[in-house]
Amino acid sequence: QLQFVESGGASVQSGASLRLSCVASGSAVNDLYIGWFRQVPGKEREGISCIDKGNRDTIYADSVKGRFTMYRDNARNTVYLNMDSLEPEDTAVYFCALDRNYCLTIKTMVGKNWGPGTQVTVTS
Repeated sequence: QLQFVESGGASVQSGASLRLSCVASGSAVNDLYIGWFRQVPGKEREGISCIDKGNRDTIYADSVKGRFTMYRDNARNTVYLNMDSLEPEDTAVYFCALDRNYCLTIKTMVGKNWGPGTQVTVTS
């Protein structure tokens, strides 16, 4: 059964960098369309990046474009999210999951097989 486990969240100050990890079990990440999502209490979970299976093409939400980088390490069966220039608005619980809609666009991302999430807190 496919499962994801996220890690790497922390409390940091504005301008700092973090790297989140998402380890997959039950399937090879190279065969999957995987997205990073985030959720703030009281708001809907939103997709912020997605990586295409095989060719490693990635897409990003406008809010993180140029600051966040998603990539995959097939040998570790892990996807990562490098986050630079963090802002208080990036505070959220971050999740990885399959994207049901094949990473076509950020707006159409719909997750399944959710991991438990990892908390990122950015203070000014």
